[in-house]
Amino acid sequence: MRLLIGCTAGAGIYFSFGRIDYPWDWRVPWQYRQLFVTGFANTMIISIGATVLGFCLGVVGGLARVSKNLLARELAGFYVELFRGTPLLVQIYIFYFCIAAAVRYDNPLVIGIVTLGFFSGGYITEMVRAGIESIDKGQVEAAKSTGLSDWLTMRYVVFPQALRRIIPPVTGQFVSVIKDSSLLSVISVRELTKASEIINATTYRTFESYLPLAGLYLLLTYPLSYLTKRLEEKMKHE
Repeated sequence: MRLLIGCTAGAGIYFSFGRIDYPWDWRVPWQYRQLFVTGFANTMIISIGATVLGFCLGVVGGLARVSKNLLARELAGFYVELFRGTPLLVQIYIFYFCIAAAVRYDNPLVIGIVTLGFFSGGYITEMVRAGIESIDKGQVEAAKSTGLSDWLTMRYVVFPQALRRIIPPVTGQFVSVIKDSSLLSVISVRELTKASEIINATTYRTFESYLPLAGLYLLLTYPLSYLTKRLEEKMKHE
């Protein structure tokens, strides 16, 4: 069904563009293919790096959110509200033009990974918290009755089960990170969007510059979106 809808939509777009009086030149994407290849590779590096960093921050933050320590809970809550409550574009500017400039560091790729990592970490923190709180309290009480401490109960009983439950939403967050990486073009990170901007500025071929961009992003995100859906369906039947 989805294939049929996709083909219908594709045909509609094709005929719509066909009605535009525009001199198409598809040699342009091929001539600048190296920019797309470099952008594709950088987008993958950024997305993987940001997701790994965000997951690490999210696990720490999620554990802190359910901690009995008031300071840890408040700090984790502040982190979540700060990074979820402010626009990503603003965070990119602050990390690049303020924080990185203050420490005299100028590597846009690394700064982009760190910024996206902290941003996604705010969302993953809440995923981890929700996953931990979804575990039945009876299992916690049973584990403690065997003599396990709070830490050992969390490590061996609660967190392994919570981890399985948060895999689908974390995979979905990876998809969001891939799309959000397009904003890093504002600090001259040569990811996919920046590659298209360069090609467009050089050739003035807007359609030929940005249509391949849409296709490449779809190539990156669709398999992950499909995987997320399958994981969610699997979790429902377990």
